[in-house]
Amino acid sequence: MTRRILITGGAGFIGSHVADNLLERGCEVRVIDNLSEQVHGVDNQPPSYLDRAVEFIHGDVGDAAAVRRALRGVDGVIHLAAMVGVGQSMYELAQYTTNNNLATAVLLEALIEHPVERLVVASSMSIYGEGLYKDAHGRAVICERTEAQLRRGDWDPQDGHGMPLVPVPTPENKPPCLASVYALSKFDQERMAMMVGAAYGIPTTALRFFNAYGSRQALSNPYTGVLAIFAARLLNGNRPLIFEDGEQRRDFVHVLDVAECCSLAYESLAAAGHVFNVGSGCAISVNEIASKLARQLAKEHLVPEVTRKYRVGDIRNCFADITSAREALGYSPRISIERGIAELAGWLEGQIAADRVNEARNALDARGLTV
Repeated sequence: MTRRILITGGAGFIGSHVADNLLERGCEVRVIDNLSEQVHGVDNQPPSYLDRAVEFIHGDVGDAAAVRRALRGVDGVIHLAAMVGVGQSMYELAQYTTNNNLATAVLLEALIEHPVERLVVASSMSIYGEGLYKDAHGRAVICERTEAQLRRGDWDPQDGHGMPLVPVPTPENKPPCLASVYALSKFDQERMAMMVGAAYGIPTTALRFFNAYGSRQALSNPYTGVLAIFAARLLNGNRPLIFEDGEQRRDFVHVLDVAECCSLAYESLAAAGHVFNVGSGCAISVNEIASKLARQLAKEHLVPEVTRKYRVGDIRNCFADITSAREALGYSPRISIERGIAELAGWLEGQIAADRVNEARNALDARGLTV
């Protein structure tokens, strides 16, 4: 029997790749997306990259009637719709709460009336705050940086004696530390979905995405992923802006690996009731990732501007322990950072990006959200 799967936010960067992956697996795909101007521009039309086999519904997940319509005849849901961006979430609180928390509640109420065989919900690595660390004795340490430390430009987390801590892969059992409204909203989406799924017998899985990158990212959105932001700067002949000293480490995972993991999570009944990290399992500094992209675009002369400023809500290090996803889902990232950056650079040729980074930076500065 052919499954029909609804993807919320399915016209976006990750959602459209998930749609492609599901179509390749023989599924029918329906998408509901509000075509947010910040992501899709002013055309208010489905993007050209969205496969024509996808059934598209222009609607908002916060609209109960639109959601009920979208759920008719579907077997399962992959819920990706959300506003993204740590910095913006700290001053557009109502927008993030409405579009992430409240819209998820609307979807779940509709699912209570129209149960499905599976629900997969997108969460985020942002809920961890700082990743996991170990001290000089090899003991696991959970820490957060202090404001006084950051004002001194002392970026790396330390133990209670002022000794440096070593970042290690972060597993799913690391307690959340919600450092931004965005992180709070993603945690709310995750826990609400898992709670309601358990209560109403809807097998539910949450996936904590790390730093996804690749083709179709919204280059003109200054609150999207860091690689897309760097690309927008470089394509316009501007130097990328890097907070702190650029040695903060992240886990960059290619969008095709993310899409594969979404499908694997949907297909695995054993995944129900569980949360999984979706990353590459590798750590790389922001300085290094900026250098790799500039080299691929032949823009090495545009040396990044290292601001040595801290943005409220940012963390120093977080990269994924993907052991659980490997063992439970058979997830195995296939695209190396070198191959992924080359693929991204190829897609960027001919792309037009509005560089709104200074606009976003000014908005943060004006509100005292950078130190």
